[in-house]
Amino acid sequence: MDVLETSKLVDEELYSRQLYVLDMPAMQRIREAKVLLSGLQGLGAEVAKNLVLMGVGSLTLHDPHPTCWSDLAAQFFLSEQDLETSRAEASRELVAKLNKGVQVSVHTGDITEELLLGFQVVVLTTSKLEEQLKVGTLCHELGICFLVADTRGLVGQLFCDFGEDFTVQDPTEAEPLTAAIQHISQGSPGILTLRKETDDHYFCDGDLVTFSGIEGMVELNGCDPRPIRVQEDGTLEIGNTATFSRYLRGGAVTEVKRPKTVSHKPLAVALLQPRIVAQSPQEVHRAQCLHQAFRALHQFQHLHGRLPKPWDPVDAEMVVGLARSLEPLKGTKGEPLDEALVKTVALSSAGGLSPMAATMGAVAAQEVLKAISRKFMPLDQWLYFDALDCLPEDGEPLPKPEDCAPRGCRYDGQIAVFGAGFQEKLSWQHYLLVGAGAIGCELLKSFALVGLGAGPSGGVTVADMDHVEHSNLSRQFLFTTQDIGRLKAEVAAEATHRLNSDLQVTPLTMLLDPTTEHIFGDNFFSRVDGVAAALDSFQARKYVAARCTHYLKPLLEAGTQGTMGHASVFMPHVTEAYRAPTSTLASEETTYPVCTLRYFPSRVEHTVQWARNKFEGLFCLSAETINHNQQVLTSLAETDGPQVLTLLQEVLGILRERPQTWQDCVLWALGHWQLCFCYSIMQLLNHFPPDKVLEDGTLFWSGPKQCPQPLEFDANQDTHLLYVLAAANLYAQMHGLPGSRDQTALRGLLKLLPLPVPQHLAPNSPNDLKLAPASAEYGPEQLKKLQEVLEVWSGSPPLKPLKFEKDNDSNFHMDFVAAAASLRAQNYGILPANRSQSKRIVGKIIPAIATTTAAVAGLVGLELYKVVGRPRPLSAFRHCFLHLAENRFNRWVPFAPAIQKFHHLTWTCWDRLKVPAGQPERTLKLLLAHLQVFQLQILVTFGQNRSCHGTLKVKVLPAPSSQISFL
Repeated sequence: MDVLETSKLVDEELYSRQLYVLDMPAMQRIREAKVLLSGLQGLGAEVAKNLVLMGVGSLTLHDPHPTCWSDLAAQFFLSEQDLETSRAEASRELVAKLNKGVQVSVHTGDITEELLLGFQVVVLTTSKLEEQLKVGTLCHELGICFLVADTRGLVGQLFCDFGEDFTVQDPTEAEPLTAAIQHISQGSPGILTLRKETDDHYFCDGDLVTFSGIEGMVELNGCDPRPIRVQEDGTLEIGNTATFSRYLRGGAVTEVKRPKTVSHKPLAVALLQPRIVAQSPQEVHRAQCLHQAFRALHQFQHLHGRLPKPWDPVDAEMVVGLARSLEPLKGTKGEPLDEALVKTVALSSAGGLSPMAATMGAVAAQEVLKAISRKFMPLDQWLYFDALDCLPEDGEPLPKPEDCAPRGCRYDGQIAVFGAGFQEKLSWQHYLLVGAGAIGCELLKSFALVGLGAGPSGGVTVADMDHVEHSNLSRQFLFTTQDIGRLKAEVAAEATHRLNSDLQVTPLTMLLDPTTEHIFGDNFFSRVDGVAAALDSFQARKYVAARCTHYLKPLLEAGTQGTMGHASVFMPHVTEAYRAPTSTLASEETTYPVCTLRYFPSRVEHTVQWARNKFEGLFCLSAETINHNQQVLTSLAETDGPQVLTLLQEVLGILRERPQTWQDCVLWALGHWQLCFCYSIMQLLNHFPPDKVLEDGTLFWSGPKQCPQPLEFDANQDTHLLYVLAAANLYAQMHGLPGSRDQTALRGLLKLLPLPVPQHLAPNSPNDLKLAPASAEYGPEQLKKLQEVLEVWSGSPPLKPLKFEKDNDSNFHMDFVAAAASLRAQNYGILPANRSQSKRIVGKIIPAIATTTAAVAGLVGLELYKVVGRPRPLSAFRHCFLHLAENRFNRWVPFAPAIQKFHHLTWTCWDRLKVPAGQPERTLKLLLAHLQVFQLQILVTFGQNRSCHGTLKVKVLPAPSSQISFL
């Protein structure tokens, strides 16, 4: 097998983040799929965008209806110039530009049985019930996966029919559970003991497992999946092993995922017997009422040829009456229809909102991918989502019909829900968006469509210092291949302005951190109405949130990981302030002790980091040191001298001269293989034998310290060959020599070369093996050795230091790291990471997918309506979490800010000490005097989770805030 060969069907760099969510087989099925999408209003546009970004093979658009003003509030492929033009025809070109690898076409006729036969999946959006029933029946009979998606104002609906016998090959997003083996007994049943590691392994009774890498009891390697039983002590019964060879060492046990089969009913049946995805009985009842509301809206439209007028009480009562007269749903427990809920849906049903389209379009696109890839469990079968909490609460005045009537403008779809007055308020806003990546692009699209800051005095500032990369294009739809290398903030600003020419977006190509507080200071934040954070680091979020708390600005933030996502809102004086998860913050700052990486790895992350360090030392730091050899001897006091010597000795390898040919490079690489994976391990075992006992009687090699085993080089093993191939090519690059990719020729060459014995590279004696940081004293003897090494290259042309680049699949960088980490793992009996996993670890890559990104941005947009509108109580706001792979959708009211007390004073993190109007500024002395007698009416803050011990430190904020806050 050619381990360097990549798939010809999938652009791995483009879909790199997505491949961590959808594996290569799933991506290949997606690349071959054909999808029909009917309906190109805002919801259909979102489905199309997500499917094309994620690389579906072909997408056929169908919507002969002309573009109208109300479409523009959510349909970002359309503009004023497309009015009266077919939505599908007007959208096709821009849809196709998102991904040149996807074939995008338009169907202009009716949807017939003959047409349907050419597709695997059919999606109808904002369609009439009669068409849904007709197409749904045909699809069910033909074995075609069928979806219906719709949004009406602030309510969304999704239906899935994947047939009565649909097999899901990979039901969950989680990687199969894998654990290292400590021991396996011979017997009936055989008992498997797991290695004690820092991570817990939760196997369950009945799980199917298989085995790999076992030495001794090789009969288990690659065996058919075996069921297990978990014992009270955590050991596993694995069936009869009495006749197997005796277990020696190593190996791993891996869970085998079981396919699951689902059975869906056709729409005609499911309409009256709805199976609804919900988290509680209350949610089920609410969804059933929404189901009846949608049926009543379809009936109203059938009778009147239109939807109810915006906020028209007469039309709304008619819809309620229709819902009341509908046949009751089968299987319900006779709960009464929530007529107030149905009326509210009807009042706002004429609107089309970008955030709702984004949220429901993302979920619908994910279901399409499930149908194609057979990865993750599909919905069963109805999903209802509503954000009616965006409307005024009970007792507050509702929008008036005249304020919500069409204006003949691009915001008509939004005005129909919230009114023209609210639209004007949106246009006055000035928002700061931090981050122009995947979520940032989606938020900018939402800002443009809702008209946030689109007025003469409004605007949006976007801050991001990163550049566009090829791997961004599968999620960040504002960027194209022509933008690669450009600054994200600048490209995103230009693209957003094209979506809405009234919106002025100001790009700032810098970070928000303590070094830029002279820019993002009082003057800047005094002009900002709110902040949206689209960041991939909890440290960065924590800093931005602290600035929002300091300046009393609303914060909207979102994040994703794979098919999981969240969206949160933090409102001054109403909700608690942002708090980054402590465990996540700690994981972002994780560093591994030098000794663990060098001698005692126990986790795959240790092996990958060790390999990454090897790359840096062998091919970058050593070259830089040799190039500056005149300065080295004089600067050793300021450097890690022993490490420099070791690196230079390793680079010198078995060659006493600078390499001249490809064979020289191969010889060096082979020698370095021997040093790293054989000789250094042998020397470590000489110093610390496998049976070494400590003074307290415990074995030295126990617990997290796993006793290593040296490897024997075998050119017929792919990982051995790949290491030599990558290392030799990198060594050649560093010396300006031509390399080679011919693995067959390399195997032949390696058979002719004797295995080198690089004795001068290994430590001279056991005492040289320091199990301590390499910052030991650097003496004259080591200085002399260093001089000898440098003299080998004196007078030679400079070497080329190699800067590590993980995303270039042709430069051998990741090949070296992956092979070195895998061999290191074999030394220590650790289950090795594959190339993709190594890349993810070394690059700290967060798995990402376009659907989750779009969904959380839509959820943020819904909270934006509340933040910008009239003052709202805590009960109006929602934090959100979704897991598209597991069909989990949760929204909950955030916590109120914690109240701090000091004697009779109370305050929260949002409170500030303010000088009453008309009174002179108080000096610190006067302030403290008033505090001592508790006569001053004040609002103070100590910050989240801080306590008072009798001493108050006061900080006076600079103008123009004119506030004092307590630290």
